Amino acid sequence: MSGIEIAVSTVIFALRHDTSTDRTSLWMPLVRRVREPYEGSWALPGGPVREDEDLSDTARRTLSETTALSPTYLEQLYTFGHVARAPQPVPGPRVISVVYWALVRPEEAERSIEDENVAWRAADDPPALAFDHSTIVEYALWRLRTKMEYSRIAQAFLGETFTLAQLRQVYEVVLQRTLDPANFRRQVEASGAVEPTGDYLVGGRHRPPKLYRHREASDLADNGPLTRL
Repeated sequence: MSGIEIAVSTVIFALRHDTSTDRTSLWMPLVRRVREPYEGSWALPGGPVREDEDLSDTARRTLSETTALSPTYLEQLYTFGHVARAPQPVPGPRVISVVYWALVRPEEAERSIEDENVAWRAADDPPALAFDHSTIVEYALWRLRTKMEYSRIAQAFLGETFTLAQLRQVYEVVLQRTLDPANFRRQVEASGAVEPTGDYLVGGRHRPPKLYRHREASDLADNGPLTRL
């Protein structure tokens, strides 16, 4: 082993409905490695950084090349550079991985590539992953659930407009617990993070629910608490 190489990996989360369980849960796309080490194993999408690329550009390029996804929400998560990330001895340079995470809406996730080398798997129950990617996924899940407690990151899983029931489902799926609908409504409305659009979601058999929107798109960043649920 000689030298050091910088690579980028990305954890992508989306809410997807599992027809086998009739439940909505967090899923992520994985890619199958086609060379050693770990040939044939599942791994996070990513690749080496080119000399003329910023790190975020590498994340977007490799996501596009492997999954056809172009997420709006893309954030640097952490850097993983433990000496024993790969089995020893490994020919070539030591690889330090800068990890990003991305959140996509269900309709975005449906446009991704799915074939024998790209597959969506439940984020909380992934297969054995190459390198230290299982540790990376665990850290990304912890970070997501922590941010859900105090930021407005749930917006990244939704469209421009949504019902409070849809927003509550995002929190319930990510936090893995049931939230009281009335209490959730009171807390969200009191936070001032969302506002009614004046429109309603039509097409159901019951009274159409109000549609809401977040006040500012910039609120996806950690600019202040939404509510602690």
